Amino acid sequence: MTATDPKIVFIGGAGNMGGAVIGGLLAAGYPADRIVATGRDPQKLAAFAKRHGVAAHSDTLTAIGDADVIVLSVKPQAMRDLCTGLRSHLDGHNPLIISFAAGIPLAAYQRWLGEHLPIVRAMPNTPALVQTGATGLYAGAGVTAEHRAITERIANAVGIFLWVREECEINQIIAVVGSAPAYFFLFMEAMIEASVASGFARADAERLVLQTALGAAKLAMASEEDVAKLKRNVMSPGGTTECAVKRFEQGGLFQLVAEAMRDCAERASEMERELDR
Repeated sequence: MTATDPKIVFIGGAGNMGGAVIGGLLAAGYPADRIVATGRDPQKLAAFAKRHGVAAHSDTLTAIGDADVIVLSVKPQAMRDLCTGLRSHLDGHNPLIISFAAGIPLAAYQRWLGEHLPIVRAMPNTPALVQTGATGLYAGAGVTAEHRAITERIANAVGIFLWVREECEINQIIAVVGSAPAYFFLFMEAMIEASVASGFARADAERLVLQTALGAAKLAMASEEDVAKLKRNVMSPGGTTECAVKRFEQGGLFQLVAEAMRDCAERASEMERELDR
């Protein structure tokens, strides 16, 4: 892989995550003529290609012929059939493989695609759809500095990234990053429902809660203080915030969050065993 702008083929590129990453790359200045999207729905694929100005192929095997990078952006349950179908077309070809699927270990990709291929497991999250994502990355054997650079370029297009040293740490990334937007949405949902129950119109409750969540996140990112200190900054002794925070703490919020994240990581490990067949 020597091109300044390697040719990237996104299998499942017209889907949500693949489409988000393609959009982020284009917004960051990546040339559209170096990106190819594939998909099963010809009409959806054609509309996506027209909207973004990238090439599109409904025939995946044709699309990957001269790819420098192949991004696998399909559901985990579809990954085995996809990879085994690609294998014979990758003999003598050594593209970088980047997978967005959760729950599939590197060993499975090596069996399905070939042990000679450089493979990166990537775990992005849904805020990538608005270029505010976070992505965990793990590099298999044979992944070079050049491969890491293009992987980082792809991940940077939709947010931030973190490389992990051990493959098992990807399951912790899923708990901290991949599944975590749902935790925040759940908390927002609870606040909205409580606000509605107290008399707010739902539209007003949603607007206030979402803006407050956005503001809190932006403040935390802009501040040099950690979130525990920022929390204390909002609290006055004996005041309203302290009263609410004490209720959360008495209810075991910290323990509940830790247990939920542990369950998430354990389920990711279970999925690896289920899908590694």
